Amino acid sequence: MPYVQVTIGQKLSVPQKEKLKNQLGSLITIIPGKTEPDLMVSIQDSSSLYMGGTEAPAVYIDLRVYTKTDAEAKKRFTRELFDYITREFGIPAARQYLTIGEYEHWGYDGEFH
Repeated sequence: MPYVQVTIGQKLSVPQKEKLKNQLGSLITIIPGKTEPDLMVSIQDSSSLYMGGTEAPAVYIDLRVYTKTDAEAKKRFTRELFDYITREFGIPAARQYLTIGEYEHWGYDGEFH
């Protein structure tokens, strides 16, 4: 089950959150074996998010996936996600950060895998 947490320094409307959730569901399929029905999304808006000492619009995205993933797919996911964030929220790529954690072990469906 992929998990993505988006921490953004601006207030999002309910429709903006829904659109972001849907876009993440679409983009996760870039990574082989990852699907929208398995994706868990957390959106934390209106965060006090400082970057370079300022509270100018910024976003931090943390993606966690089960097992190693293809490097080219991660690069494409990053590019397309950053492009979307810039288009939708006006946050330049220089103020966007993404981490991708790949885990060999994951608990789900009542079991540890």
